[in-house]
Amino acid sequence: MIRQKGENELNINDEITAPQVRLVGDNIAEPGVYSLSAAMKMADELELDLVEISAKADPPVCKILDYQKYLYQQKKKAKEMKANQAKIVIKEIRFGPNTDEHDFQFKLKHAQEFLEEGSKVKASVFFRGRSIQFSDQGEKLLLRFVLALEDYGRAESMPKLEGKRMIMMIAPVKKK
Repeated sequence: MIRQKGENELNINDEITAPQVRLVGDNIAEPGVYSLSAAMKMADELELDLVEISAKADPPVCKILDYQKYLYQQKKKAKEMKANQAKIVIKEIRFGPNTDEHDFQFKLKHAQEFLEEGSKVKASVFFRGRSIQFSDQGEKLLLRFVLALEDYGRAESMPKLEGKRMIMMIAPVKKK
């Protein structure tokens, strides 16, 4: 039976071509350099596989272990690593150029909650019609917003006008 080898898979048993191998691991009596036939015989006696761990070494490093169990553990580790990665969530808060004080405070409170939970906040001022003439008001509003949030987050960039929207990103401050 010929085995299809994936990109991260190792050589096992008959796929190992080196005349001598260095055996390491817990289930062998004496770690050291053995001929390939002696190493294969030891693996057969233990009813396990001879797995080439490091092919580039001279002689190649091999271990005697259950290869299917080894693959399962590697997949499990990779899955755990992926689960522990930080996922960046971006929450958006939208303003108009003439937002009232009460609305500003209400949105400020939501932004504080978002930053405390570790999400980034994308604050934007949306200009409609001729209100684009008051882009300086929008910029002042966003800068005031960032100043009010400086205990919770820091601005990643200055406000930028993109079409009819002025956008500013706020990243959460790392907790000590």
